[in-house]
Amino acid sequence: MEHTPGALIAMSGGVDSSVAAYLMRQKGWRCMGVTMRQYSNPNCSLAQFPTCCSPQDIEDAREVAFQLDMPYEVIDFSEAFKERVIDKFVRVYESGGTPNPCIDCNRYMRFASLLEVARKHDLDYVVTGHYARVEYDESRGRWLLKKALHDGKDQSYMLCRLTQKQLSHIRFPLGEMEKSQVRQIAEEQYFVNARKHDSQDICFIPGGDYGTFMEQYTGKTYPPGDFLDEDGNIVGRHRGAVRYTLGQRKGLNLAMGVPVYVSGKDMEKNTVTVAPNEHLFSRSLIAEDMNWIAIPGLDGSIRIQAKTRYRQQEQWATASPTEGGRIRLDFDEPQRAVTPGQTAVLYDGDIVVGGGTIVEAFNP
Repeated sequence: MEHTPGALIAMSGGVDSSVAAYLMRQKGWRCMGVTMRQYSNPNCSLAQFPTCCSPQDIEDAREVAFQLDMPYEVIDFSEAFKERVIDKFVRVYESGGTPNPCIDCNRYMRFASLLEVARKHDLDYVVTGHYARVEYDESRGRWLLKKALHDGKDQSYMLCRLTQKQLSHIRFPLGEMEKSQVRQIAEEQYFVNARKHDSQDICFIPGGDYGTFMEQYTGKTYPPGDFLDEDGNIVGRHRGAVRYTLGQRKGLNLAMGVPVYVSGKDMEKNTVTVAPNEHLFSRSLIAEDMNWIAIPGLDGSIRIQAKTRYRQQEQWATASPTEGGRIRLDFDEPQRAVTPGQTAVLYDGDIVVGGGTIVEAFNP
């Protein structure tokens, strides 16, 4: 008897995952919908800060699953999400970096955990509404992660931690589509979420006030301290060093005659250094904890394109291996506000070569 492929559909309650489910059903796949309840910590579920996986999101996902005639479950992953994503988020900010919890969620939760769920239900693949592509390259003998066909919605940067094993069991049905096409399908199918807005915030911090969230989450108070200029002179008072990130201008409330931006932080001394924009550029960085996708590893210098934040355009650089599995990126042109804790992702055209965590930025 021929095996009908099966897919576990990660359903957030949004239009993208709903249309991904529809497209898989149209292909005749056995499908099951699942929503990951990732954040339900009672210490942080304050009325003014609605959590992710809201009752409305779950209800929207459930309704679409019912409409597509496929089973649906809500699975509580809140404890694992707290340990692997939220606690790391806090640690990185407290150490002076700027974390990227969406990449960590994809790395530790969405794909690793859901692949285990899929296996328990005798399903072959995990399907999400991400805008990216997965292909197998016979010549390399490797699964490749590629940018979405339409660059405006590309989410490959956020998926740079996927492993070969995970990529072999993942499908991204929206990788060759435009958002307008996705919404049109949702409207044609009368999906309840066809016009639902895309989420722009970190899922567990609606509104983006992560400083307040961290104080509520940890029970700590992050005290005010001094703003310093590049010569170490006190130029004002800040509201707690964790609340600032490199390159930030908004909310500094400093009158220094010229626009200034956060250029450094000393977490032990609780100081934040500010400087003019032209002093925020670095030509080189060190990244660690590399995940290689298109190649098994780096054994020599290569010319590559890279970006150090999600919305940045890729920039030409030379990547070289260093000690401990780290790499050094030397950019052709200096890059603004390269931030420890963020992710450097390497590209060869539309192929994701690999990615790692930035630990240092400097000028050689």
